[in-house]
Amino acid sequence: MDISAQMLIFATVVERGSISAAARSMGQTPSAVSKQIGLLEDHVHCRLLNRTRTGASPTEEGHELYQKCKAMAEKFKEAEALILNMDGTPRGKLKIASTVAFGKSQLIPALPDLMAQNPDIQISLDLTDREIDLQSEGFDVAICFAEQRKDPDIVVRRIMQSRRVLCAAPAYLKRRETPKCFADLADHDCLRIAGSSSRNTWHDGDDSFDAQGTFEGNSTDVIFRAALAGIGIARLPCYMANPRFFSGELVHVIPEYSPASTDIVVMFADRRNLAPKTRAFVDFLVREFSDAHDKNRDQIANTGT
Repeated sequence: MDISAQMLIFATVVERGSISAAARSMGQTPSAVSKQIGLLEDHVHCRLLNRTRTGASPTEEGHELYQKCKAMAEKFKEAEALILNMDGTPRGKLKIASTVAFGKSQLIPALPDLMAQNPDIQISLDLTDREIDLQSEGFDVAICFAEQRKDPDIVVRRIMQSRRVLCAAPAYLKRRETPKCFADLADHDCLRIAGSSSRNTWHDGDDSFDAQGTFEGNSTDVIFRAALAGIGIARLPCYMANPRFFSGELVHVIPEYSPASTDIVVMFADRRNLAPKTRAFVDFLVREFSDAHDKNRDQIANTGT
């Protein structure tokens, strides 16, 4: 392996934070990656990485070299994208990050159609509710709520509007008196998102309420499962709650509750040089989850309560 390839591997290790993580991203074994880093260190006659049991970080010399390696890696990616884009056919591995709830309930069921329409695309999906750094983590796109966008240079495209509703399982409402108005929620177990104070403040017009209860979970999907189990009252997106209203597994609580809607968006790095695989995916999302589709779901929720 030549020195330029070793430099690309070194840049990946620094960005991923460990040899094992870099190896997974490149489809190599940790020992093979470690060997190439060792050869690069022999070539420059100095240690480039501080290796620990939990990861790897660049030495002072390694940090200086990383800046050069990073620039080279970016040029390589540009050249690779140029070659792949020449005939305009969507192809290659598409790395997607998505919020857990949307990914499980909406995206995964839609993927067979996408893959049938684009047989040369391979999907790599990461479901997470943490903040995503597209460029440093190597994702092509990330699906999240509009308010999760932190970098103004990242391009966003609106997928759908999401309205939230209050709901609870019949078993919970059988144990506790059904709340009749927003103020009644103070006397109930309301399901909380762990570590997210803003998402636990429920608004209804000028009124607000700090959701309190005996259970919290680290994602909307966990809250959804807890609501189904009868643990408490949840605030959930319509696209998750509506099917369960029809099945009777959940009951629409305080139907007149109408908080401000939020947008679900797809984020990507560069509109101008968008790879065909990324463009095909973004266009598919917009077609699949249009406003008309979402509004229809909201109407179903209202008529089903």
